[in-house]
Amino acid sequence: MTATSTKPKYEIKDLSLAATGRQRIEWAGREMPVLRQIRDRFAQEKPLAGIRLVACCHVTTETAHLAIALKAGGADAILIASNPLSTQDDVAASLVADHDIPVFAIKGEDNETYHRHVQIALDHRPNVIIDDGSDVVATLIQQRQHQIADIIGTTEETTTGIVRLKAMFRDGVLTFPAMNVNDADTKHFFDNRYGTGQSTLDGIIRATNLLLAGKTAVVAGYGWCGKGTALRARGMGANVIVTEIDPIRAIEAVMDGFRVMPMSEAAPEGDLFITVTGNKHVIRAEHFAAMKDGAIICNSGHFDIEIDLKSLGATATEVKQVRNFTQEYRMPNGKSVVVLGEGRLINLAAAEGHPSAVMDMSFANQALACEYLVKNKGSLEPGIHSIPTEVDREIARLKLQAMGINIDTLTAEQEEYINSWTAGT
Repeated sequence: MTATSTKPKYEIKDLSLAATGRQRIEWAGREMPVLRQIRDRFAQEKPLAGIRLVACCHVTTETAHLAIALKAGGADAILIASNPLSTQDDVAASLVADHDIPVFAIKGEDNETYHRHVQIALDHRPNVIIDDGSDVVATLIQQRQHQIADIIGTTEETTTGIVRLKAMFRDGVLTFPAMNVNDADTKHFFDNRYGTGQSTLDGIIRATNLLLAGKTAVVAGYGWCGKGTALRARGMGANVIVTEIDPIRAIEAVMDGFRVMPMSEAAPEGDLFITVTGNKHVIRAEHFAAMKDGAIICNSGHFDIEIDLKSLGATATEVKQVRNFTQEYRMPNGKSVVVLGEGRLINLAAAEGHPSAVMDMSFANQALACEYLVKNKGSLEPGIHSIPTEVDREIARLKLQAMGINIDTLTAEQEEYINSWTAGT
């Protein structure tokens, strides 16, 4: 549905879904006390007043609370989807109907619609961009050089997006500050590990009703997302194999008790394959050919290119939908390969994404990163900047406080000792 005017105010599936979305947003808010405190402060201080802001994110109940907080802070914000299958249509409807936040996102939108929404976002002439995957920033740099002067900075919370931003900076085209939210301790330690670990398996089970106990699960990549996925799969009884290209991460996986081998060796062993690398074609033609009949493949990295679906589609003699978000590819040798969620983020394609308790910290980082960019306008050099340590620690402190957990503080003697080089043993 599109609002009728020369310039659309929103583009969502169905505004009548707002009541359901409102209930779900309220439910998620129970587990997001840190962002709630930030929103309350933003409402009083208005640190984003006069700022045009574009957020390209997964449109979920948790993202709704970020958008509401940004608006409370005074931002003139619009929201677009960062992935065609991650939008929750009822949430999009509630943001439009209940909060007057322009949303351009429809679950299942095609690539043409997605890219059109990116252009609509840039038509907003943003000062600050919140990006998941850096598509908005990349499009700005490639197609709208004249708008770069408007940009105060961008924030990025995906591994894929940070990789792209680093490449932009190396090539000399990233000429404004970018906040690396992804590497904040209160983001990657929790969101990437515990959020991805739980929600990935949630999506797999919803799509397949698969019993993980006794299955061999192959996890491609042992970064924080891979660690969480491998840990949770093992916890549900799977025999886990890890594939890696980084020798340090590979050793870590071995010492964490996992088998480590190349994908070529894992392909004939796996019952379930999960990619979480941020790279392309991690599973490709030679791997499909070596897999067991009925092997299940899915991706929990940001983009669907981790699985070489083009070569799989070109090889298959038949493709059919066997369950929601579940396609079976029949191979020339008679075996079948099953792909979940069209190779897109399985935790959002077939489930609801990360639990709100971890997104509370991730989106607290996003909100405070936007505030930091605005407060330091003109003083930050172009390039990629870490979240300040004091901000990271404050988010952790607020989370502990909300959980009713106290921790120790240093005594004066201890403070003196750790700051002195003259005190011996």
